[in-house]
Amino acid sequence: MDFKKCALGIELGSTRIKAVLIDEKHLPIASGSFEWENRLENGVWTYHQDEIIAGVQHCYADLKKDVQEKFGETLKTVGAIGVSAMMHGYLPFDKDDQLLTPFRTWRNTITGEAAEKLSSLFNFNIPQRWSIAHLYQAVLNKEEHIDRIHRLTTLAGYIHFMMTGLHVMGVGEASGMFPVDSEKMDYDQKMLAAFNELEEVKALSWTLDGILPKVLPAGADAGVLTKEGALFLDPAGDLEEGIPVCPCEGDAGTGMTATNSVRVRTGNVSAGTSDFAMVVVEKMPGVHREIDMVTTPSGAAVAMVHCNNCTSDINAWVNLLSEFAGAIGADVKKGDLYTLLFQKAMEGDKDCGGLMANNYFSGEGVTDLDEGRPFFARTPNARFTLANFMRAHLMSALATLKIGLDILTVTEQVKIDKLYGHGGFFKTPKVGQTMLSAAVQAPVSVMETAGEGGPYGMALLAAFRLNKEENETLEDYLAIKVFADAKTVTLMADEADVEGFNRFLKTYVASLEMEKAAIEALKEE
Repeated sequence: MDFKKCALGIELGSTRIKAVLIDEKHLPIASGSFEWENRLENGVWTYHQDEIIAGVQHCYADLKKDVQEKFGETLKTVGAIGVSAMMHGYLPFDKDDQLLTPFRTWRNTITGEAAEKLSSLFNFNIPQRWSIAHLYQAVLNKEEHIDRIHRLTTLAGYIHFMMTGLHVMGVGEASGMFPVDSEKMDYDQKMLAAFNELEEVKALSWTLDGILPKVLPAGADAGVLTKEGALFLDPAGDLEEGIPVCPCEGDAGTGMTATNSVRVRTGNVSAGTSDFAMVVVEKMPGVHREIDMVTTPSGAAVAMVHCNNCTSDINAWVNLLSEFAGAIGADVKKGDLYTLLFQKAMEGDKDCGGLMANNYFSGEGVTDLDEGRPFFARTPNARFTLANFMRAHLMSALATLKIGLDILTVTEQVKIDKLYGHGGFFKTPKVGQTMLSAAVQAPVSVMETAGEGGPYGMALLAAFRLNKEENETLEDYLAIKVFADAKTVTLMADEADVEGFNRFLKTYVASLEMEKAAIEALKEE
């Protein structure tokens, strides 16, 4: 195998770090992974810096092992590398490259004051999870570290810096730090100036444009793997320096890439720990708190509905049922249990038979809640079956996304020609796909590579960096060279599924009052 024709994508997701190696035909040939979990410390969702480093190294070592087993070779080089991660959050560093605070992830809802003030200042929706909201909230809070910030980045930007020594990032990832001007392929200069002119910011030793990463489009030269970067990924010392690195991206951008959803009027839904819908729009919609405006990896405007909560509650229940299976001596693999339970949901009543689940592990911006309390409830005469139980949790996972999407498709009349699903929610054939189709009342397509998700999309962006011809666009590269013969399954939920989801959603919205009460009654110790 000529690994110099291969591309490697690494993505740091919420519950798993995964690496995917693709060959010159853009097909996955090896992978590695590492499971991890965020933690709530002092009211902040975080991952420790040493966990980040160890997780990336374990993931790469797992990939290396897979290559050794499949090809009988030690992986020493590839044609190009790219790294992506969950978007947004807050990673400020000083001039000595020391992290000034624990990583504040996208999951936090502690920046409400800053997000509201900035949205008003810019006349542009600034969600709580964006890096600029975290930064400004720290300024408003007069946190001790603020005046010592030398550079501000995201999780993907941090790993990219460790690999290359460069403070740069892809335009899609950058658009989740601060609003981006798609035409100029850079941060919005008027908004930058407005931020720098804030009295509390003028008193500081830095300006925003001085601490943000440089913005790069897909396919650009984003440096090479340094000697230190190679040892960072592979402490064993087998990986060689000098490998081209593409601009780092966020999980939104890799999801669009992995599903060929980078052209105008295409969209995709990524569903895992969080879920979000991305629609490449023809024109900017109005300002809505529930709609974020970001970009594709090539800079096109994207309307995004992001929900902090999707499958975490499902995962918790599957873990409980797995524990029960073990207690009675049943040897069931976790993956097989997921498949069994997802398939069982298809046998349930279309409206879940009087069962209700709320999946909020953390706060949820779309429904304006700062904390979460997962709950399960039922009416006394509900049809309490395993099928209805699972169906309620699957539909709960998509309910908040549906609330946000209706603003985009109904209120703003945004047109979507194609909608793709990807991520773990769609791994079991037809199940998640049917639920999403019922929610959005439109056909949903899933590609054969949907289970690979973000890391596969990142590998494709690395391949684009490696193989890009002069003036070739990412849109054409994906359509002609990657997905022309892709195997895709498209289905449309039937009328009964759609009506059932709508009945469930009506009750779900009403049950948000129960969620508010639970937050008040059940305090986190």
